[in-house]
Amino acid sequence: MREWALELDGVEPARAEPERGSLPRDALLALADRVRRWHAAQRPADVRLEVEPGVLLERRWVPLDTVGVYVPRGLVSTLVMCVVPAQVAGVRRLVVCTPPAGAGLVAAAAELLGVDEVWALGGPQAIGYLAYVERVDKVVGPGNAHVNEAKLEVARDVAIDLPGGPSEVVVVVLGEDGMDVAELELAAQREHAAEAMCATAASLAEAEALAPEHLVLLGDAERHADEVRNAGAVFVGRWSPVAAGDYATGANHVLPTNGWARSVGGLGLETFLKPVTVQRLTEAGLARVRPTVEALAAAEGMTAHAEAVRR
Repeated sequence: MREWALELDGVEPARAEPERGSLPRDALLALADRVRRWHAAQRPADVRLEVEPGVLLERRWVPLDTVGVYVPRGLVSTLVMCVVPAQVAGVRRLVVCTPPAGAGLVAAAAELLGVDEVWALGGPQAIGYLAYVERVDKVVGPGNAHVNEAKLEVARDVAIDLPGGPSEVVVVVLGEDGMDVAELELAAQREHAAEAMCATAASLAEAEALAPEHLVLLGDAERHADEVRNAGAVFVGRWSPVAAGDYATGANHVLPTNGWARSVGGLGLETFLKPVTVQRLTEAGLARVRPTVEALAAAEGMTAHAEAVRR
């Protein structure tokens, strides 16, 4: 990790020192408050069910123990999007990695949020550090193509949230009104990176085929909003800019890209939780299910399984 940091970052990896001067504290805390309230409302319910007399099943949600957060250069809003939901979930320890340029600003924001482990370490080497040195339970956070490739590589050994980045927006104008807003949205998206996808689509079906990170619906938007299935986040109408979701509403802006929105959603509280299933059987309950076990075990040739329920 040290060798790659020196080659790619040009500096030794080190803990980042907070640089508080340019941090917009009030705006950051306002965003954090909205993110906290929105994600607290997402907590899934624990479930208990006696499926048969004497056979009690339980599924309860518990927080991950340690999470590694990757924050692209200077993006304190992304830090909020990853750290605050983890805190709401009850994650015990958070380790943040961010490129050396801008690390002081990210460290200052992390300090404000109550996180003190921030490494000035960027790129794929940061993902390797979180996975194989810190050995976190999960790696979250967006990045460039190299960071996302690294996340897919380490996914064999550690859980990841999703490959997020480079950024994408598709604008659909349904009707005559909205072209002026479309141009604003595309211009804002171009600020992300040269490889950001900035596109318009002639129809909702065309947009859904792309399954974009951000889908902006303009014109007769409200009538079609509930039809969308393949998008990371949907912004409905001329008063719902993507930038508001990036910086202010409290919805999470870490979203799937590159077509992943067909099968996964963005970060939410459940990203930082895992379900544990608990099974309790009484003697009578075991007797009730024993014939089912014996029949299926016999059909599959699992004689020891059948013996295991005869006690």
